[in-house]
Amino acid sequence: MNIHPTALVDPEAQLSEGVQIGPYTIIRPDVTIGKNTIVGPHVVIDSHTDIGANCRIFQFSSIGAAPQDLKYRGEKTRVIIGDNNVIREFVTINRSTTADIGMTKIGNNNLLMAYCHVAHNCRLGNFIVMANAANLAGHIDVGDFAIIGGLSGVHQFTRIGTHAFIGGASAVAQDVPPYVTVSGNRAKLYGLNVVGLKRRGFSEETLSALRQTYRIIFRSSLILKKAIEKVRVEVPDLPEVKHMVEFIEQSERGVTR
Repeated sequence: MNIHPTALVDPEAQLSEGVQIGPYTIIRPDVTIGKNTIVGPHVVIDSHTDIGANCRIFQFSSIGAAPQDLKYRGEKTRVIIGDNNVIREFVTINRSTTADIGMTKIGNNNLLMAYCHVAHNCRLGNFIVMANAANLAGHIDVGDFAIIGGLSGVHQFTRIGTHAFIGGASAVAQDVPPYVTVSGNRAKLYGLNVVGLKRRGFSEETLSALRQTYRIIFRSSLILKKAIEKVRVEVPDLPEVKHMVEFIEQSERGVTR
């Protein structure tokens, strides 16, 4: 463990083996940091924050600050961050309010580029990329392998599906189904995320079934209920197809079209 002499680390913070803390960084009480995580200079990690192993947190990031929600009254809520995450300069990650599960949660192997914001009660999965200055409002769920383009904003209570791609400078106000590409202000559908899916090793059979599902739901004249019924009859019953259909059925805000 290596703590720079100018860093302020509360005695109640728990730092694991191999942790490095840079100059002028502040670590509040009730913080845990996992093995070999490197925290750069001028970082502030507030109370009620758990950070996993092998993370890299760059200068001037703020993690665990109180949520920007007028209903918050100082309740003890948390930020939980998994392993192998890279959090670049000036990223802000707020702890949650007492709503939902009472935590802001980030999984493993994610990259949050400079100036990104993750608001209270967000839940991020694994292998997600948020490009520079992408902003998530409160209560957003982001699925594994999603990519959110730089300067994009996502409305509160929105869901971003697994393997979805959001183009840069987009304004997303409704759920983004898994496996698709959206872009624009307001964001619109631009087909399947074929390039991303091929890079992740999706088979031609799966891609064909997803294309068929996409065409029936989003490019036919059928109402949503009838389109989903047609998918269940005509499209091979693959897990990815089932996941897309169930995601759309469960939407409360409506899906991006």
